[in-house]
Amino acid sequence: MRSQDTGGTLAGVWNETMPTRQPDQVFTRRPWRELPPALAVVLRPRIDAIAADMIDVIREEVPAYRRPLDSAMGRDLAGSVRRAIGQFVELTEEPHSLQDHHVRHFRGLGRLEFLNGRTTDSLQAAFRVGARVGARLYAETAQSASLPFEVVMPLHEAVLTHINVLSNESVKGFAAAQARADGGLQRSRRTLAACLLDQRRAGQWDAVERLAVEAEWPLPEAVACLLVRHGAGAGRLPGLGPERDTGILTLTHGADLVLIVPGPEDRGTVERLRTAVRGRTAALGPAVTPRDAWVSLHCARLMLTGHGIAAGREGAAAGGGAGAFVSAGDGLAEAHLRHGIHIGRLLGDRVLGVLRDLPAGRAARLAETLDALLMSWSRTAPEVARALGIHPQTARKRLRKLEELFGDRLDDPAFRFEALLALRTRALRDGSVPAPR
Repeated sequence: MRSQDTGGTLAGVWNETMPTRQPDQVFTRRPWRELPPALAVVLRPRIDAIAADMIDVIREEVPAYRRPLDSAMGRDLAGSVRRAIGQFVELTEEPHSLQDHHVRHFRGLGRLEFLNGRTTDSLQAAFRVGARVGARLYAETAQSASLPFEVVMPLHEAVLTHINVLSNESVKGFAAAQARADGGLQRSRRTLAACLLDQRRAGQWDAVERLAVEAEWPLPEAVACLLVRHGAGAGRLPGLGPERDTGILTLTHGADLVLIVPGPEDRGTVERLRTAVRGRTAALGPAVTPRDAWVSLHCARLMLTGHGIAAGREGAAAGGGAGAFVSAGDGLAEAHLRHGIHIGRLLGDRVLGVLRDLPAGRAARLAETLDALLMSWSRTAPEVARALGIHPQTARKRLRKLEELFGDRLDDPAFRFEALLALRTRALRDGSVPAPR
């Protein structure tokens, strides 16, 4: 079962080499020898129906697997449940059959849990739910086929033995992947970073605090996320990262590099970050509590979405080269507007729609004048003229036209608020952010 940020499916982990073993090395107990082969005959046609019921209950009781069934995780869940039921039927038919191909699959499940930065808790919970549902449905199937009542006890033992083996194999897969990682401490820190950057998992604060203890990372009062766009050598930043600074959590997030930086309000820290990413495109999110680290990353990503506007302006001011360093904390209003830029476009169509019927040049001049009017203190022609660098008489003519177009709405605080939002959103969309007045 996999999350969408890994880029792989179970097929990608099946190819791991695993030495051939005798079946008794996997199943030390074989209660299937006490089950009649007729049980396999009646179970086999019911595999899909039993799997569907089992999947529904797992998704209901284990929150981690409530992803859509057509997602990668949903497909892996469905395939693994059907495989487990099919394996149970095979063992009922032939208790001594080789099981290496199934073992490889369930070890792969454990490995994926590690690669996704999760623990095996959810997977183990899914196994327990599957065992409970399977025991009930298998027994109902046996009863409907008029098999002897004496089948029930060995059937339950077989279900428990089977699910225990699958659970153990998944743990082995997890442990093997963990052993191949570059040290348990760094794995714990990557897991902690993944939790802090996931809104749902960050809400489970007790688990986050336990992970922080395992990672030997005292939770600071404030953090900020530095998002570095992927490029040559993006995985290494001079002077930063786990090998240089044990206080910074580093995680590859999609194609980007994300650093969770403690104490981001310290000026020396910001300058060190700016130096480390020189020549690259990067955004520093606002300072937040560790609970809201994902919000800081979200703001940083929104700022880089408009890199040609925001980052270019900041980068030029900083004297940067091809890259640019953006501080999202200095542009939260802009980041907020970018998040709803499509809604802002609709708002503009509704609030500023009267300008559409005018020639493009005149409409642009009136929009500029309306912006200056809304940002002015006294809302007088001389003040608007000074803001725009035009003659006061020209400003008066434009203001009279605005009054003709908008009427009493210019005195309505709600209209002024919506119009200013619409003008700012239009400026962001068109790449013409107005200078501060």
